[in-house]
Amino acid sequence: MNRYCFTLQLRPESVPEYSERHAAVWPEMLQALKANGWNNYSLHIRDDGLIVGYVESENLDAAQAAMSSTDVNARWQAQMAPFFTGLGSATPDEGFTLLRELFHLETQLESDVS
Repeated sequence: MNRYCFTLQLRPESVPEYSERHAAVWPEMLQALKANGWNNYSLHIRDDGLIVGYVESENLDAAQAAMSSTDVNARWQAQMAPFFTGLGSATPDEGFTLLRELFHLETQLESDVS
């Protein structure tokens, strides 16, 4: 399983409503994410609207493509898009910036066979 981390930027004034929406994500959306390879998925938010997301997936590109073919994802992305800044014409699930993993404790512990 691969680990992916990404960032997105919300409009600061959108933080309260965006947070409320994520306190009760549609069950159909939750099921679609799980069924399409989004595992151990979490979002973290800073008060200024910086979002840091984490997801584990066999293949993030394939998981994104699978989600993009679902009706529930199209509806969710359309409702979430106005909260974001800096996406251009991309939807939030296409417009995030992936971060490169720098350190992973378990990986280093496994390689340390002293």
